[in-house]
Amino acid sequence: MATQFAHQTIDRFSVPILSRDDTYILNHCTKYLARTNPEYRHNFGQFSGADPRGRIAEAYRFPIIDSYYDEKKPVESYAFNEVTFVYFDPTASIKAVAVLGTFAKLYEQIPLRPARFDDESTGYYAVTCLIPKGQAHSYKFLVDGQLKLDPINPQQVTIDNGAIWSRFFTHLCTEALVLERAEMLLIDRLVEHILPFRTPDGERFLRFFYNYLDKQTKETQYAHAYRLDQSVGVVNFIDKLLAREEAHNLDDYKICLSQIDRILRQRNPYTEPHLASKELFVELYDEMASGAVKDWDHSEYGNPRFFLQMLRRHTFTGAFSHPKYGGNTGGISWSYLAERFSSDKGESLFNWRRTLEKPLGTNPDYRG
Repeated sequence: MATQFAHQTIDRFSVPILSRDDTYILNHCTKYLARTNPEYRHNFGQFSGADPRGRIAEAYRFPIIDSYYDEKKPVESYAFNEVTFVYFDPTASIKAVAVLGTFAKLYEQIPLRPARFDDESTGYYAVTCLIPKGQAHSYKFLVDGQLKLDPINPQQVTIDNGAIWSRFFTHLCTEALVLERAEMLLIDRLVEHILPFRTPDGERFLRFFYNYLDKQTKETQYAHAYRLDQSVGVVNFIDKLLAREEAHNLDDYKICLSQIDRILRQRNPYTEPHLASKELFVELYDEMASGAVKDWDHSEYGNPRFFLQMLRRHTFTGAFSHPKYGGNTGGISWSYLAERFSSDKGESLFNWRRTLEKPLGTNPDYRG
């Protein structure tokens, strides 16, 4: 049986449905979708000139993934996200629109309702579902009996039978979405030479932080933990970033990681690239920083330094951002800062738990 929450309004589906007012829906739609200027926005070449999503400010923000809080069940509600599906029909002529996908029973057609402003039709249709964190799902809209991809969301996935579906993922998702395992292992080694946790003090802190947690803390705070090692979830963060907000940089990663794999195999043909020695990675790292990497194919990717700068930006962002984005597992990077910086009285100068929601933090008002 699905978990019951106070805001659930429809119980005939296998997934809880929430009642969201039109203001919430329209606030998001008017910010990102309502636009009379027909010109295409700069999207780093992600969309072709014929793709209407090129006119949208930030198409990746749909469906809307939001935090959920039920004051009667605060601990249970932390494990869920509000996911709001939005469909837009400028002619407001469709008779019925529903969403179906792997987040519910696949045969269930969950209806979207019209969002109205001043009791007039806006052309927007929406429904909000409660979906567990840590998951990725495929879905389609059923518009007047016809299955359609989400015309807004740029995320798409090809399933086993070759069909293309739209995709979304919730907070704390650890399923690899766009990177291959070999690519993730290679990024993990590169990340080790960027983060501070490779030092003896950093490694000692990691061991202490995870090994001394009680069972309940591990179950509540680390239910979606991903590879509790020096990368502190950064590789997972990068995978999610390239799947959504920075999908336009995925090709950079694919090309450069392929080149790095080839170069490392040339320099040591007797071991897998991700198992190469620390000295070999340090040498490669220094060469990339200088922009002059021996055997780098500049006709395929002009500047290895640019890729290294992007990787460093993604690494530090992932390590110190909110854990819901896939990195900074359990707030470990914040705990590292809290231990490292303290006052003369021994009090931490970075009391991050005081500002964060339960169970990760202690703030009763913050909602994540």
